[in-house]
Amino acid sequence: MLINSKEALLKAKSEKFAIISANFIDNNSARVFVKTAEDNNLPIILSYAQSHADILSIEEAASFGKYLAEKSKSPVILHLDHGQDIGTVLKAIELGFSSVMIDASSESFENNIRITKEVVEKAHKNGVTVEAELGHVGANDKSEADIITDSVYTEVDDVIEFVERTNVDSLAISIGTAHGLYKGIPNINFERLKDIDALVDIPLVLHGGSSSGDENLKKCAKNGISKINIYTDFINAAYKAIENGKFDNYIQMKEAADSAMRDVLIHYFDVFETKTI
Repeated sequence: MLINSKEALLKAKSEKFAIISANFIDNNSARVFVKTAEDNNLPIILSYAQSHADILSIEEAASFGKYLAEKSKSPVILHLDHGQDIGTVLKAIELGFSSVMIDASSESFENNIRITKEVVEKAHKNGVTVEAELGHVGANDKSEADIITDSVYTEVDDVIEFVERTNVDSLAISIGTAHGLYKGIPNINFERLKDIDALVDIPLVLHGGSSSGDENLKKCAKNGISKINIYTDFINAAYKAIENGKFDNYIQMKEAADSAMRDVLIHYFDVFETKTI
């Protein structure tokens, strides 16, 4: 079933687990994610990133994303990840995404508020939930971003004002993770997480979950993070399965990649202690 993120993330926050946000780049990965969630009777956030538009158009993502979500027995949130401009976010709403992210984190504090508030007002009229980002989660490589960028930690003093003025539904914060593949394990600022979680009632989001370390991610889920984004771990697992396998045909190769992505998803269901909703 296709749902927005409101009640699902509030339950995750209340019961101290996280829901995985799995980024898909084609109908095959989307199908694997939804089928695996359904097989395990668990919710999933099926995410499409604007930065992947050269691989998959937003129209294509909306078309089979909605199809898979609506026919699934498990709750599926079809989410626009890192919407970079208001026009793209509004297009996602029009196409049927049930949740959107407006990422104005590289803007000034006031511009971030102004842009986010405009998106929230329009999205809520359509029953769509909105995620914003305060601080900036950088990129270790170009697998999830156009350029390599440094992270900027979320300032605790800004959080309450931002949430109150925007009426956003969930907030992505920067506490030490980054997009892409790490060369080591990140040093996550759990004190910053606890301080922010104590200030707001809305769910918090962690970007750059791939290769962040299972114990780190489990601890994040226990301390206020309700949504964790994973992408690089999926594509790396699929690539390794193909690279190390011996196949007679394309179908066998695709099945190996599917199986690898499925195993990663099941692993993170366990790490995040995801529950039914």
